Parts: sequence; C-alpha cells; structure tokens
Amino acid sequence: MLIFFDTLNVYYLPQYVPIIQELKKQGHSVKLVCYHERNEKDVVQQIFNKLDLECLWVNDDSEAETLYLAQKPDWIFFGNKCTYLDSIHQYSKTAQLGHGIGPKPSYYHKSITPMTVRFIEGSLRLAKIKEFYPDDNFVQVGFSKLDPIINHQEPGLDLDKIGLDSNKKTILYAPTFNPSSLECFPDNWPKDFADYNILIKPHSLTQMRDKFKNQQLKLKKWSAFSNVYVASAEDISLLPFMQNADILLSEASSTLFEFSALAKPVIVCNFFKLKWSYRGIFHFRFVKRFGKDNVLYSDIGLHVNKYSELISAVPQQLAHPEQYEANRQIYTDEHVGPTDGKASKRIVEYLENYPSA
Repeated sequence: MLIFFDTLNVYYLPQYVPIIQELKKQGHSVKLVCYHERNEKDVVQQIFNKLDLECLWVNDDSEAETLYLAQKPDWIFFGNKCTYLDSIHQYSKTAQLGHGIGPKPSYYHKSITPMTVRFIEGSLRLAKIKEFYPDDNFVQVGFSKLDPIINHQEPGLDLDKIGLDSNKKTILYAPTFNPSSLECFPDNWPKDFADYNILIKPHSLTQMRDKFKNQQLKLKKWSAFSNVYVASAEDISLLPFMQNADILLSEASSTLFEFSALAKPVIVCNFFKLKWSYRGIFHFRFVKRFGKDNVLYSDIGLHVNKYSELISAVPQQLAHPEQYEANRQIYTDEHVGPTDGKASKRIVEYLENYPSA
C-alpha cells in the first residue's frame, strides 16, 4: 500500500511516527505532505532527515488536494479536518488521527467531516464522539504516540551529556502555547528548584512563531541555569523528556493525560496568561472554548493556583505519588485507552484488513 500523512503541523509527527515505522516494517510505502505556510522548512526538513522520512512540500490545501488526486494513495492520514474529502475519496481512503488527548472541544468537532475511519484512544472518548456523530466510523485503538515508551524503545535523554545530574529527581515543565502558564513563571524560578533537574519542553509553536517572542525570551533566561535543559525546536517529540521525568507540570495540555498513563504524578497549573482576544470583554470566548470542556481533568492530579504553591507541591507529590494513582488509572482507561504498546499495530492491521472497493 501507499500511505500519505498530511502533516499540516510539525507537532503531528510524534503521533504519526510509530504508525509510519510499523507500516514500513510491514513493507508499505509512506510519504508525508508538509505545508510551507505553516512550518519553517529548514527546521522541519532537519527533523524529517533525522527520522529518515520522505516529505513532499505544498503551499496550501489546494496544492495538497491536487497532489493527492495525482498520486492516488491507498490511504491518507489527517491530523485535522479536511474540506475536500469528496474529491479525494474517489481514489483514496482517509483516516483521522488526533495529535493529542487534550480537553478542547475541537478534539470532537474536527470530525464534522466524516473520513473513512477515525482512530480513537479511550473508551469514554469513543462513547462521547459517537454521541456527536452516530453514523460515522470510529475505532478504538489506544494512543500510538506512547507505543515507543511503553515498548521500551525510547532511550530518553542522556542527562549527563546535556549537563544535568542523573542522581537528582527530574521535573518536566511542558506548557502549551494557549492558554500558557509560561509567562507566569518567574525569570529565576530554577533557583527555587536547585535540588532538581528541570526539563522544559514548550509547544513547538512557541519556539517557531515570532508572535511568541515573550515566551522565547523566558526560555532563553531559564536555559542559563545549570540545572535546566530547554528543548530546541528540533526536539519535536515529548517522549524522551517524559522518559526521564519523575513529575510533570503543565496546564490545559494533552501532556497531562500522556504522562499520567506512565503512572507518574502530574501537577496542573491553574494560572496562565490569556491572549488579548480572551481577556476583558472577550473573556466569553475563553469560556466558550475552554470553560465547558468535553473532557474534565479536575482530579487527574494536584492543582495549584499560583506559582509559589509549586515550591511545596513538587516535593509533596514526589514523596506521595500514590495520592492520585487511582484517578490516573481511571483517566488512562477512559481517555488514553490500552497501554500495551500495540496501538500502532492495531491501526496498521485495520488498514491492511479494510475491504477493497
């Protein structure tokens, strides 16, 4: 089979790569389609080269559609909705794969255009999406992104090589870009956690887009501390960071679900800076998008309402990881799905066994 992966955003890659590797293992051909207007080509091309992935570049949706109609792949994977399904369904079958397990309603609404199949992670998410789209085809497989770490194929970071102390406990701070707690952390916060390694993995958009210059400035200041390693733009995958970390700090991010699935404690930062279009008289927009989430994560871990609370919360949670252990398992079952390391295998087997037209 020939399978294309529509890579609208580079941060889809960690979800795609385990499936791509399984497809290649089974002898199938794979190509990625990437968009000039959404990605910095030089940075992204370095990532593709490192992963030995073949990429075709297009300028926009129109060029992508033309490419798919010309190439006629057996399957096309999308990480988001697609507006020209009727056209490409003449020759190709389509699969939708969410790039995260976050609480945003967009997780569900991107299925408004029905693809041949959408692969779903956990049982509760499957039940919820079937309520919205009862006539569409959804198959629960788990979360492919976690397969390498569950299968012990992810070596993690070499802490000594990046200047950290392998004998210390390691904090992973993984803020998203919107809404983000990043600008609410002090410039010198690593000093408050001098007894820990700190891994900082910002969202790829934070590092690649000029409008996040204030966040980039914060990252530069933090990187100067000897107990800190800040991911580069080429560090596209969170898996190496999760492998090394003992605890996670984040806000409204899919990372909370992913890290919990590894049976490690998380702390939810309830403090974050809203962009101007979500503040003041526009706060209703924030409430509409984030305040009535389809997925609630209020008890996935300890919540803190301001930065200063982290100073005592981090050692407390590391000393008592069992406090939210039962909750983490429930969240994993309902939202992440089976953690047997076979999600990618189930996806590939589904493609291979799908009946021919």
